[in-house]
Order: sequence, then structure tokens, then C-alpha cells
Amino acid sequence: MDKFDSKYALTGKFLVAMPNNNDDFFNHSLVYICSHGRNGAMGLIVNKRLDTFTFSDLTFQLPVRNFAKLNEVSLYAGGPLEKVRGMVLHSTDYFRDGTVEIGHGIAVSASSEIIADIAFDRGPSEKLVALGYSYWEPHQLENEIFNNDWLVLEAHRDLLFNTPDEEKWQRALDESGINLDSFVSVTGHS
Repeated sequence: MDKFDSKYALTGKFLVAMPNNNDDFFNHSLVYICSHGRNGAMGLIVNKRLDTFTFSDLTFQLPVRNFAKLNEVSLYAGGPLEKVRGMVLHSTDYFRDGTVEIGHGIAVSASSEIIADIAFDRGPSEKLVALGYSYWEPHQLENEIFNNDWLVLEAHRDLLFNTPDEEKWQRALDESGINLDSFVSVTGHS
């Protein structure tokens, strides 16, 4: 492992948007980092459910045809980039070509096949379907963390897949043990 791997090991972590993060898209967001390396970082917001577009709407845009009623699956606003691109965070009981295992029993897939498999109840047991993604240029995320825009936490499946969306951000903060009443949003330099 080189210096970069150990220094920038955010893959598979949660980012919790701090209260001073006023970006409309990221305000009160919980982000799961899918990849982080020399070329930047990519993640998915996992607590902002879409209300205007449904899983059924998504399946009708893909070569997925089913005349029976589909199980409705929640869709999430994964980030501000490529809002029509679907990605699925899921348990590792499901693998197809193109599935990437991130770690701790979590993988990501971005193919239309996983959407079809989910539609026909052949997909992973745990899943979170996101449209769009979040991306940071090299060193951009590190600078945002340094500026107290984000808190980095260990990710776990219970918070990702089993916690109600409206509770995820607060639960992540609670698990961090940080008291926001004593939070200082400006970093000091000596």
C-alpha cells in the first residue's frame, strides 16, 4: 500500500454534511463514498428520497418490460451530476458483470440488468437505488473536510439500508459523538 492509499482511504466511509454546509443539494446529506483515489472521489447521497420520479418510471425508460405490478422501490437523489444515471448500492449477495465490491458487505452496480433484476425480484436483498452521483476533483473533498464541511464516519449497513431516511443524518451525527452545540465552523491556523 502506498502513501496515497493510507492517507486518502475514504472509500466505504460516510460523509455527514455539517450544519455550515449551505449547499442546497448537500444540506443535511449523508453520503456514502464509493471510490476515493488520486483522481478524486465519487459517492451517493443516501438519505434524500425522490418524490417526483418512481421506480416504475425508471423501468419504463429501460428495456425492462413487465405487465405485472412491480414492487415499488424508493429512488434517491444520489448527487447533482448525471441525474438520469442510475446506480445501486447493495448487499454482496448479488453480483453481475460490472458489480464492484466496496467492502463490509456493500457493492455498487450501475447496469440496466440490476434494475431489471430488482423489478423481477431477483436482485440483492438490500438495495438503495440512486439517480445521479456526487463527484469531487482531486484534493477537493480533502479541502472540504479540512474546512469542516463534512464529518467522516465509518459506514455500516444498518444505517445505510435499515434506518428511515429522515433519521439517517441525525443518527450518523449521534453515532459520531459530536455535540453540535460546541461545533466551530471555522478552522484555526497557527
